[in-house]
Amino acid sequence: MKIKKNIPLIDQHDKYGFWGGKFGGSFIPETLKKPVEDLTKEFLKLRKDKKFIKKRDYYFKNYIGTPTSFIKLENLSNHLGGAQIWAKVVSEANGGAHKIYNATVHALICKAMGKKYIVGDTGAGYAGKMLSMAAKKFGLKCKIFMGAKDIKRQKPNCDAMRKNGAEIVPVYSGSQTLVDAVSECMRYWVSNCDNTHMCVGSTVGPNIFVKICGWSTAQISRELKVQLKSVFKKIPKKIKLINCVGGGSSAYGFWSEFIDYDKKQIELIGVEAGGPKNSKLHAAPLSRNAKIGILHGAASYVCQNKEGQITETESISAGLDYPGVSPIHCFLKDSKRARYTYATDEEALKAYQLVTKLEKIRPSLEPSHAFAEAIKIAPKLSKDTILIINSCGDAAKDRDILKARLGKLND
Repeated sequence: MKIKKNIPLIDQHDKYGFWGGKFGGSFIPETLKKPVEDLTKEFLKLRKDKKFIKKRDYYFKNYIGTPTSFIKLENLSNHLGGAQIWAKVVSEANGGAHKIYNATVHALICKAMGKKYIVGDTGAGYAGKMLSMAAKKFGLKCKIFMGAKDIKRQKPNCDAMRKNGAEIVPVYSGSQTLVDAVSECMRYWVSNCDNTHMCVGSTVGPNIFVKICGWSTAQISRELKVQLKSVFKKIPKKIKLINCVGGGSSAYGFWSEFIDYDKKQIELIGVEAGGPKNSKLHAAPLSRNAKIGILHGAASYVCQNKEGQITETESISAGLDYPGVSPIHCFLKDSKRARYTYATDEEALKAYQLVTKLEKIRPSLEPSHAFAEAIKIAPKLSKDTILIINSCGDAAKDRDILKARLGKLND
């Protein structure tokens, strides 16, 4: 299973939509075949349309606020010793997270297709919040499907969605989390695809949604590549790019421009949600050796029982609390281009405490998992090693959870 050079990874699938011959595809009902085919044709056309690219870049700069900062975390580096620790502060983007890239592109596609309604799913509330923002910006009516459990634990983002005019549809089935929200969103689209566009909030789902999301978030690594050359005059020889992984959209966006590099020069490290320390439940299909299954229209590694039924997951991070993962990350794992591990709830909380004590950034619980891995490995590495963490979300949405678990916060 090899990765081809000079071809975006989102395009390295076969004619059936599979990466590595077994991950991805489009396992969809007959009623969705035409809308998915129509969307695929439209996206292929828009990707080559210079006017559309110009419009995308305009809104990335003037609406999202790109590029986001690339900063050295001096205090954290000195405290831990060993490697230099840097952060790509993607949480500076409009709305406070990387999800705004995908939401903006989907809104532009929706307009290009002449549709007036847009629907989406959300877990941490980031994807929903950003989609509601983009819908408001471009004059679209918006509906967001969200697990009832997540609505309770992500109140700030829910308030923002409603303020932007979006309707939140609570999902009470199953575990009442992201996995169920995605399922309900897809069911709704089946019945309303004539006038409604669906935005999948991560690099998951049928092939075309993986491609659109990956194409959108790749902006992060394009910026980082320029910033690395600006700071170091060239791409350094020892880099480790560390990113949290739930569905996998921020990680793909963070790594996209660097996948062709030798892994001895640039190592890609994905950190999944290990769940509570003393629990058997987790959301780490890649690092806990899950088997291949079908979830939300695609084949990937999925947390499941011996009968192949999707198992319940648990994580303090709503954005990582998902039993599947992007087929692209499955491909990266099996090709050995990326290494995947996990951090427990407790490790993520400790990482958040240390980072906010020493630095001025406030990573949400999702990137706090990535910081946990950086904190673990930095002291063991040489000073010429550069660890870069994608701080892809702001902790404002997690304030209630953090206060309940930690008490006083480092404001």
